[in-house]
Amino acid sequence: MSGDGDADAETEPVTESEAISPYTLQREEASETRHAFWADTVADRIANREPDEPIVVKGGISPSGVPHLGNVNEIMRGYFVAEVLRDRDYEVRQVFTADDRDPLRKLPRTLCDLEGNLVDLGEVDAGALGRNLGAPYTDIPDPFGCCESYGDHFSTIIQDSADAIGAPIELVSNTDLYESGEFEAVTRFVLEHRDRARDVLSQYQDKVDANADYVPFNPICEECGKLTETVTSVDLDAGEAGTVDYRCTDMDAGDRTIDGCGHEGTATLREGKLPWRFEWPAQWQLLGVDFEPFGKDHAEGSWPSGQDVARNVLEIEPPVPMVYEWFTLDGEPFSSSEGNVILVSDVLELLEPDVLRYFFAKDPAKARDFSIERLDQLVDEFDRLEATYFGEIDASEDEQAFADRVYPFVVEEPREKRIRLPYTFAAVLGMTDDPDLREEIARREGHIPDDAPEWAVAGALERVEQARNWARRTGNEFDYELKRTEIPAHDFDAETEAALADLADFIEAGHDPEEIQGEIYEAAKRHDVDTGDFFAAGYRLFFDEEQGPKLGPFLAKVDRAFVVGRLRRER
Repeated sequence: MSGDGDADAETEPVTESEAISPYTLQREEASETRHAFWADTVADRIANREPDEPIVVKGGISPSGVPHLGNVNEIMRGYFVAEVLRDRDYEVRQVFTADDRDPLRKLPRTLCDLEGNLVDLGEVDAGALGRNLGAPYTDIPDPFGCCESYGDHFSTIIQDSADAIGAPIELVSNTDLYESGEFEAVTRFVLEHRDRARDVLSQYQDKVDANADYVPFNPICEECGKLTETVTSVDLDAGEAGTVDYRCTDMDAGDRTIDGCGHEGTATLREGKLPWRFEWPAQWQLLGVDFEPFGKDHAEGSWPSGQDVARNVLEIEPPVPMVYEWFTLDGEPFSSSEGNVILVSDVLELLEPDVLRYFFAKDPAKARDFSIERLDQLVDEFDRLEATYFGEIDASEDEQAFADRVYPFVVEEPREKRIRLPYTFAAVLGMTDDPDLREEIARREGHIPDDAPEWAVAGALERVEQARNWARRTGNEFDYELKRTEIPAHDFDAETEAALADLADFIEAGHDPEEIQGEIYEAAKRHDVDTGDFFAAGYRLFFDEEQGPKLGPFLAKVDRAFVVGRLRRER
């Protein structure tokens, strides 16, 4: 920010040659080095500007409601760029702003407590929230009563999510920046040059008339606590940094209007906020931002006006931008109101942080789906990346280059002796609560070597609980519990008992999974037992259910003596 700008100077719109395309990864310059990892391409563009250190990587969110996995997109894109820069020996600061002085514009249908449990609006004091429509998030009581405010509650969950996934962000509260006076200088500068600011913004927002009295500041009404957009006069010589007079008027909030109280008063520059189109560039200046990723919604809206405000109002260069694609959850957009959300804490009950970091290491320029139903495929992808890094499988040149560069960023420490049980196999092991049996089966199937160190065995078996949680959450074919301690109640006819005896003899003799599956059909046929009924008999004996996983392969994985004894109803 420069203090000698002419408040009455005419502004020149950002020309096409000056404008920075935010589609950093969707275009490739011929002069640029081709990298295996997208974060290196972004890091090159940052480094080419020869920034001062620490380099500042920023993201941000308005803590309006449930901070779900989709909101972590911005944190993780910044994280990987920050890590690549650190790998190049730069000092990096990754900040994430909580835009918590924004007003509550509508009541969320769903909220969540600090443990990540989703609750309907009716389960909290909805009336208290309703009375605070239009007020800043940090001035609204926490509906759960555990944090200082509504904004602080959801900001805490954002910080917890970043910590859980291993992204060391520095969470910065906009409210704190305003109340401490850190935003005061840039706010005063914008108001000093409000004619210029109005001219710039009028090119992007029809509601702003370049010839009218628009003032880029939203005071907080001292009477009702709501933000108002109606400033009647500005006095930059009053108080320490200036004041504004205002009238509390109605606020448009999408398809509804939030009533103002009509109060007329005076506010200091610490008692309000800049409108978003100015606040975002002001954050760049105040925090010294060098890079910021953002979703495609900002690419065609806030970003064009943001870089124009940066250059022609604040007189600074905007940071290096990057647009990322949103991703869906099981094929549908994330939606708190529709209940289509999942939190980081939920995901980490289903898989390791390494796997989740890998998901965000993929090309952000491509739209993706995070599928809980097909989570096994994502885990298999990660396991392949890991095996490629350690040279355990053949891979293409591009795949090897990607693994070599990315894998060290998604794990805490590359450890060649680590063990990863196949996710669906871990789900099978999750059918029993017996930890010794889990390990015994995993060893017998060749997934745990005899010389495996204890830490590797313990790490491998942790995946069993995660895979079992996945099976239970989705209710898939692995969502069954092996009844090992006692034989479930049953009532079989003589033909079924004879077929079970044949199957027990066959398994006792030693056969592979598909041979056992085939013998189930043959034993039923020999004794004239309906095939479906015979499978049901097996499921009854082992799961106390009428259906279950593919029976032959499952019986082949469980210890043989137990299977034979159970088929003979002896144990």
